[in-house]
Amino acid sequence: MAPEIQAGERYATQVGELWSGLSQTLARLDAFALEPERLSDDEAIDALRLLQYRLHRASESVLGLSPPADAEPAHSELAAALSGARDATGDVAEAAETSGRRAVEPMVYEWRGALFRVRLARLRLTPASAVAARVTPALPRLRAPIQATALTLGGTTAFALGATFGLWPVWAAGLLAVCVSLLFYRP
Repeated sequence: MAPEIQAGERYATQVGELWSGLSQTLARLDAFALEPERLSDDEAIDALRLLQYRLHRASESVLGLSPPADAEPAHSELAAALSGARDATGDVAEAAETSGRRAVEPMVYEWRGALFRVRLARLRLTPASAVAARVTPALPRLRAPIQATALTLGGTTAFALGATFGLWPVWAAGLLAVCVSLLFYRP
């Protein structure tokens, strides 16, 4: 196996491990961002500070990774997004601690945007083929049944119109279309 492939696989594994811990942190932060009124008690603010520290650790972990050359821009974006989310979380915690939850409300959309930016950066770091394989389920092949149905309906219509108006080329074409539809799809 080529050294570049091994380095890419090692990097992907490291990012996967980082993301497995980070996804729960982001989910908890999103829960706070969806309900900022929860930030009125000291326990919630302490939990927010803990989550901010987890973002800080994740940010440091990302800086310690060596990405392959083709992943460097996305890697830098992830590092910047984690730092931004950490800072935004810190700002929200500071505002909640000093001024109460009313001071947090104007900051919520920016905070949620910073959290979303982390997910977006992670998505950009994932190769497109892996995302497509994960997102797109295998669909049954529908082309042949659709073609057969269209031929059958068109052929039946042409046959009926041709027979009604006495146009033998039209009804012959309709009959042929129905017969060809049997070749396109066999259950």
